[in-house]
Amino acid sequence: MDELVEELERSYREAQERLSDPSVYNDHREAAEVGRRVKELEGPYKLAQEWRSVSDDLEAAREDGDLRELVPELEERLQALEEELKLALVEADPADRKDVIVEIRQGVGGDEAALWAANLYRMLTRYAERLGYKVEQLEVSGNEAGGFKEVVFAVKGDGAYSVFKWEAGTHRVQRVPETESQGRIHTSTATVAVMPEAEEVEVELDPNDLKIDVYRSTGPGGQSVNTTDSAVRITHLPTGIVVSMQDEKSQLQNKTKALRVLRARLYEAERERQQAEEAQTRRSQIGSGQRAEKIRTYNFPENRLTDHRVHHTVHRLDKILEGELDEFTEALAADDRRRALETA
Repeated sequence: MDELVEELERSYREAQERLSDPSVYNDHREAAEVGRRVKELEGPYKLAQEWRSVSDDLEAAREDGDLRELVPELEERLQALEEELKLALVEADPADRKDVIVEIRQGVGGDEAALWAANLYRMLTRYAERLGYKVEQLEVSGNEAGGFKEVVFAVKGDGAYSVFKWEAGTHRVQRVPETESQGRIHTSTATVAVMPEAEEVEVELDPNDLKIDVYRSTGPGGQSVNTTDSAVRITHLPTGIVVSMQDEKSQLQNKTKALRVLRARLYEAERERQQAEEAQTRRSQIGSGQRAEKIRTYNFPENRLTDHRVHHTVHRLDKILEGELDEFTEALAADDRRRALETA
């Protein structure tokens, strides 16, 4: 443990020295990176200082007969601090501090799946707002029943990706649809993809790799809702990724939004490729949207939500749908740190 604490203290000192070096500020990107590094190390550094203090107290208590009764308590505290330090030093995902782009799509279940996608959008945007993040809607494709075939939005704020990455996957709902006259419970799904928003310097787009088409915006029923060719479809030729935007009245605004989503998709695709190389195999984030591929089940008749990744169940689904997801975010993050610690 001594070596671990010494290494941490050295890293923190080096980061502080770099931050105070005026030449660092010649490169905004490097300055931001150094600032993030100092911030990341602050918490573990404080734990390390507390560990040193408790270690000294424990040594003194063992040598002083009058303080010997404090030994068990200090040993317990020291052990707890060591566990906290190990968890705090698990390497964070470099994307954790980024803004995110979230895509929700209806899965299996027709109109009911589209309505469920709309419910998930409301839940996640409420969660973002509760945490003080800013939500920006980028694209909505509705259906006749009032649900969403697809909705794309950005969540902006420090650490947004570290919070919302746990929402990626298939969300399964079990409930009686409003259109169900027999009162039977139906199962349907919606898929959520969460991507760190890439800065322009991180993903450079070659104009020669882009095929840009413009067309007129259409409503849920296919009717034209605009008299100008303001909708934009961008195809990234090397990967085949296609992004369409039509919510804005200006062709330029739609193109700008489409490029943001395209950069995020390309950035995430590269991250997945790198992670797959490191881990050899990595299951797709979304899957096919089939009912069996699920990260959570939302059961309305029992007011129950189960997260299958951490086997955690609560019976207050109504509150969860209002955006009270903190308990699940914390449980998933803690589980991830424990797993990383086991494989370190």
